[in-house]
Order: sequence, then structure tokens, then C-alpha cells
Amino acid sequence: MPGMRLHDPTGNRLYLNAEERAAFLAVARRQPARDRTLCETLHYTGCRPSELLEITPARVDLSGGTITIRSLKKRKDASGRSKVAYRAVPVPPDYLDTLNTAHGIREAQKSRRRAAAPIWPLSRVRVWQVVKRIMIEAGIPDAPHRSPKGLRHGFGVNATVQGVPLHMLSKWMGHAQLSTTAIYADAVGKEEQDIAARMWG
Repeated sequence: MPGMRLHDPTGNRLYLNAEERAAFLAVARRQPARDRTLCETLHYTGCRPSELLEITPARVDLSGGTITIRSLKKRKDASGRSKVAYRAVPVPPDYLDTLNTAHGIREAQKSRRRAAAPIWPLSRVRVWQVVKRIMIEAGIPDAPHRSPKGLRHGFGVNATVQGVPLHMLSKWMGHAQLSTTAIYADAVGKEEQDIAARMWG
């Protein structure tokens, strides 16, 4: 993913900051179950919308506290053939309780057919529309970061600020190269201030 960055060529921020992430989550939690869990999943896993749409009950580990996501970016093995890669992302227990209650995850896991059915049978366009509507309601400015990708980048920046090691964040985000994840170490503004404050004691 060469050229990935946190600002566009004119200096506009491409990620949600901490306040915007909190506002997005607060509005999402007032939505009907489908939209709430969709937004919470993007918020807590940092996954791409296309990856979200592949999540099934079988990939939700209620007792282990993780969601397994299939990385949809093209990967090659040593012989140059495409390979499938999965990653397990840890998520909060309260979120899993909400997901289970809203979508009957535990019950669905008892049936092979239901366990393999997508939790959100929607199009990518519909996911984008839901996210955009909630971001507008949350007061996030009309700027390049008001998008699902801005939410994903916000996840990466927040994890860096909270001290998550880059190799772990790289795994959670499904990056093939650690150098891709390293852009989140370039967090700026209040995020950079928070990191610096740790050094100051």
C-alpha cells in the first residue's frame, strides 16, 4: 500500500480524531440495531467496509473476545500465487454482548447455514451511506476524513496514541508490511501531544 498517508496533498486530515470518534460512537449507539452494530464494528476493529460485509456469526468468538476478519487486500505467497489471510481482532465484551443480542450470534452458531451467512447483508454503497449519515449527525465536518476510511485511519491513530505496538496494530489492520502501519506513528495535533505528554511524565 505505497503512498498511504494521514493528510491529503492540501494538508487536510484523513482520519477521525479522538473527539470525532467519540461523537460518532455516541450517535451510532442511538441507532437501530443493524446500523449501531455495523458502525461499532467498524469503530472497534478498524476493518474496511468490504471486510465488514464478509463477517459471519462463525467468525465471532464470544468467549474469546475476538472477531476474525478476512483481509481483502491482494496477498501473494512465495510462489506469487494469491493467498487468503485472516486476522483475529480483540473487541470489548460490551460490544460483543450488543452484537449477540442484536443478531442472535450464539443461536446462529448452532446452525452451519446460519453461521455462514453475513451478519450485514448490504452493499458497500449502503454501508457508506449509513456511516456518512451518522458522521453528519455527529457533527463531523464535511471534509476528506468524513468517510469509512477516515474511521479506519482514526482506529490506527488511536491505537498508536494508546501505546499499541506497531507489529500488533499491523496484524489487527491486516497490513502486509509493517512500513504501512508506521504512518500512524506520524500522528499529529492533540494525538501527538498525548504521545509527547507521556515522555514529559
